[in-house]
Amino acid sequence: MSRTGRFAPSPTGDLHFGSLIAAVASFLQAKSKGGTWLVRIEDVDRPREVPGSAQRILADLQRFGMVSDRPVLYQSQRTAAYEQAITRLLDGGDAYWCGCSRSEMPASGVYPGTCSRGLPAGKSPRSIRLRVPAQPIVFQDEVQGLIRENLEETVGDFVIRRADGLAAYQLAVVVDDAFQQVTEIVRGADLLDSTARQIHLQGCLGLDTPLYAHHPVATGNDQKKLSKRHAADPVATHPPEQALEQALRFLGQPAPEGMCLQNLWRWALDHWQLSRIPRITITL
Repeated sequence: MSRTGRFAPSPTGDLHFGSLIAAVASFLQAKSKGGTWLVRIEDVDRPREVPGSAQRILADLQRFGMVSDRPVLYQSQRTAAYEQAITRLLDGGDAYWCGCSRSEMPASGVYPGTCSRGLPAGKSPRSIRLRVPAQPIVFQDEVQGLIRENLEETVGDFVIRRADGLAAYQLAVVVDDAFQQVTEIVRGADLLDSTARQIHLQGCLGLDTPLYAHHPVATGNDQKKLSKRHAADPVATHPPEQALEQALRFLGQPAPEGMCLQNLWRWALDHWQLSRIPRITITL
């Protein structure tokens, strides 16, 4: 079976070290096994997009020697596919219109099902939610081990189409991973709590579930995740071989010191082991 992995950044800022780790991990997992590696720009959330960010991210990836094996997919061009999936879920009774605003959500963040049996009097349709199952979602993460999550207890019925009309992250990711025939998803553990929702969506849409592997996320001195929104240091300011060496070591791969970029990639492809990536403490 051929392997297909992907790196799917949001164009909300320049590529930083935390994102580089995800790119390197997904690239090596696919390419070390002779597979295909894809890049998808998740620009569905236009209000958060930073002009020019997508182009700079792609340029930085190319500077490191990581180039998508197929044309880059842009979520902003996939609206019709998302609407088709949403219509299917509505027609099948798996999803429903919701009239609740964020201010009406309980402090727990778990949706109480206010509109699950129809819009209450006085409410107008705003977003669309997916019904969650009563039984827990159980899956094997290739890094973190066996994961079990009861969506009724952790999130409740969740939004798949936002009040502003945009497809929600969970839905767009699932539709596009299936469209691109992604077989394995290697990404940061900050997205681990999205996985059960995505697996449930895959089941509702009759789609295959890929392999999942979640690596630890890089944090700054304040222990907060490095991210574009927190002005993390962009990788463009560092020599690529130095940044790649650091990313490999963060991922548990004992990279030699002082190699040129080409030789470092050759070593990494020959020695990549998913089992070396450290686990994290998980609370769901």
